Amino acid sequence: MACPYMACPYMGVGKIILNYPRNYNKFTAKRINLYLMALQCGIIGITNVGKTTIFNCISNTKGETNAFAFSATKSNMGVVQVPDPRLYELEKHQVTDRIVHTTVEIVDIPGLAKGSNKGEGVGNKFLGDIRNTDALIHVLRCFDNDALPHIDGSVDPVRDLETIDLELQVKDLESVEKKIERLERASRAGDKDAKRGLEVLNNYREHFENFNNARTLEVKEDDRKYVDDLFLLTMKPVMYVCNVDEKSAVSGNKYVEKVKDFFKGKGTEILVIAGAIEAEIAELENNEDRLEFLKDAGLAEPGVDKLVRAAYKMLNLQTFFTVGPMEIRAWTIKTGMTAPRAAGVIHSDLERGFIRAEVMKYHDFVTLGSEHSCKEAGKFYIEGKNYIVEDGDILHIRFNV
Repeated sequence: MACPYMACPYMGVGKIILNYPRNYNKFTAKRINLYLMALQCGIIGITNVGKTTIFNCISNTKGETNAFAFSATKSNMGVVQVPDPRLYELEKHQVTDRIVHTTVEIVDIPGLAKGSNKGEGVGNKFLGDIRNTDALIHVLRCFDNDALPHIDGSVDPVRDLETIDLELQVKDLESVEKKIERLERASRAGDKDAKRGLEVLNNYREHFENFNNARTLEVKEDDRKYVDDLFLLTMKPVMYVCNVDEKSAVSGNKYVEKVKDFFKGKGTEILVIAGAIEAEIAELENNEDRLEFLKDAGLAEPGVDKLVRAAYKMLNLQTFFTVGPMEIRAWTIKTGMTAPRAAGVIHSDLERGFIRAEVMKYHDFVTLGSEHSCKEAGKFYIEGKNYIVEDGDILHIRFNV
């Protein structure tokens, strides 16, 4: 009897070739959630900066947009396809029935304002939504529009980002102080570990009181355990998106320069996106029309494609591929995963009965043109259980169940 997870006719031993059981999607989703814990990237910013417009360009779920501050009452969650042109390059060398992109979850969190940590604009609920994310996309308003008044009366992206940072810092300070109270009681009872925890937490408290984010505090790896359970908001990795007007889509504007000057020398990732243009492009169904629109706007690709790839990378995710006549698919794994765990993302049986991984590098495959050519050129590798899967690897899994 053939194993239902493979096309190979040998019982329980084979190479995975994309011939899955009918309940495959259910198993796959469960397995991916187990390993990746449904990693999410949250879109944040003050109200009326264009967050939801950008979210709607990339998501399968559409949020409502309007010009009224604090009108949103809940966050929007969407599953976003990760653009990966490598899939179509692979198709040139392997005819297939379908191409499947990997995905990432994006959460559009309604606009925050001064006092959000005290509940302003339903702020406490939205801060809770931020706590559940793993990384942040901070959208900054870098455009003028009299029809969409700024809540503070003028456009100043640096002031806006400092407003959001302060709200998150205040909430983090509150979390740290509550834990300090608990550890002080344990310390008085003679708990030596609690004493060390107090030292670490007091460093964080001082850091927040000086208007700094948790991610910028230098802490020994062993000491991070004292704050891991707090899920600090300002500990999350963050990238910034400057939402500009149409004429600034290519070269930016004075507001973008102000943001770049603020982060100069800090290695912060900053993207420039014209949300209004992106929304128009997203509505076009014909790919040729999209390309023509992009060309007229002076863009090589939609800015939101860059955004999604950057979010994927920021979540510490990477992609491996399976290639076959039925399907070419991109799979999501955490950076540093071993071959057995990567196999488990496809199906638990592949991890449980893992024997070895047959690996081709993406560049080798598209350059040489086939698996046979890779073997002849010595570019077909046999790897064991300790192999760390690299981004772009093409895997065949040998297993025995």
